[in-house]
Formats: sequence, structure tokens, C-alpha cells
Amino acid sequence: MTMDNNNGLWIFGYGSLCWNPGFEYTKSTTGFVKGFARRFWQGNTTHRGTTEKPGRVATLVEQKEGIVYGRVFQVTNNTALPYLQKRECSLGGYLTIISTFHTRDGNRSFPVIIYIATKENQHWLGEASLRNIAKQITECSGSSGHNVEYLLRLADFMHNYIPEAQDEHLFTLELFVRSIIKEQSMCLTTLMGNREFIIDLENAEQDQLEVDRDNANIHNDVNRVMENSFQYASRVPPQTLRCLKM
Repeated sequence: MTMDNNNGLWIFGYGSLCWNPGFEYTKSTTGFVKGFARRFWQGNTTHRGTTEKPGRVATLVEQKEGIVYGRVFQVTNNTALPYLQKRECSLGGYLTIISTFHTRDGNRSFPVIIYIATKENQHWLGEASLRNIAKQITECSGSSGHNVEYLLRLADFMHNYIPEAQDEHLFTLELFVRSIIKEQSMCLTTLMGNREFIIDLENAEQDQLEVDRDNANIHNDVNRVMENSFQYASRVPPQTLRCLKM
């Protein structure tokens, strides 16, 4: 697939993409999508866990009045989607959908690609008590680091960059995990990988994301992605674009 280098596509991240995207992008800012809730119901046997002890990572589940805050990225080259295809779909068990992103002031919106996991995928762990999820998170690690790092960096991102975000599920898990770490005298520095990530965000108030100029091009690019079988299967419903096997 060849993407328009002048406009590109937008990717919405609500988990590790918020603090560690791992791909090149031209613009990034914060905002939200509607109709979903963030839940740590997806299992992970590579990045944050193993087959024997799967970790728990975030996915989105439908919730009529829900709002999920996160980070959006504009990508304009041919490397980001194949990278995410492997990271999120082949290894993570996620599929792709198209939804609408809203800037934090609620005045602007445009279509975005979102990676979500559903109960049909092989890694799905599903609902559990928050205390049990927190305990599992403190016990698991994978090739990308400890499961604790995944949770706490996501919570820290929300506190620092989107302070108005309300996410009872995420922030309650954060409290439970920090409590377990303290009770068991675990080394937080070790759990966090003793590393830092640079978070490069643009000022949406000043930049305006150039939405007025780009909106038509964004819709065209999304339509091309939906029609192109290299990344998305053309035989599924247009609102649900399932990832191909790699």
C-alpha cells in the first residue's frame, strides 16, 4: 500500500502506544473516543507475559456512554502500519476498527484507526476482580518488560498529560498495584525497567491539527486502507477491518 505522504492516516493509542509508540509519526496530540471503556481484559504472552504466565494489557470494550482518553498519531509513511500489524495483531491478538477521534476541547473530530482485542482472540482473559487483575500484573513480565511498567506508565501518562481523564478501572488498578509493590517490598525501579521514554506532543490549541484542511484527505486515506487487502481483508464489514496473519 502506498500512502499519501502529504496527509497520511491517524492511529489512536490508549495503551502502550501512549508512551512508547515505536514508529515514526508527523503529528501527535491527545483526545478521546466515545462509546468505549478501557479494560485490562486482554492477555499477553509476548510483550508483558509468557505462555505460562500471561500478563494483562488494555483493550477497549463497547460502553454506550463511555469515553476513553488517549493519544493520536498521524503517520505518513509505509512503515508504521506493518509495524503495528506485527506488534498489535500478530503478536498481540488485536484487530482494527475505524472510529472517530475528538480533540480534548470537543470542537474537532476525524476518523482514526484503533487496535482492539475481543473475546474471540486466543489471548483473551476477560473480566476479573480488580484485585485479582492487579495481583496478576505484579507477577508477570515479558520481552518488553514487566507488566507493572505497562500499567504504571499508562496511568502516569494520563495523570501528566490528560489530567481531566476519568478512568476508574485504570486508576483503581494503579492503586492496587502500588499497594502490592509496597506490601511485598518490590523494587519499583527494577519493575519500571530503569529507563525513560520521550513523549513528544504538539499543542492542539495552537496547531489545531490542521483538521479543516486535512479532513477530506483523511477520509480518502481511510477509505483506501479499507479497500486495500494488503492490510485489511476486503470481505469483512466496512467498520471492522480484521488484521491479516503474518
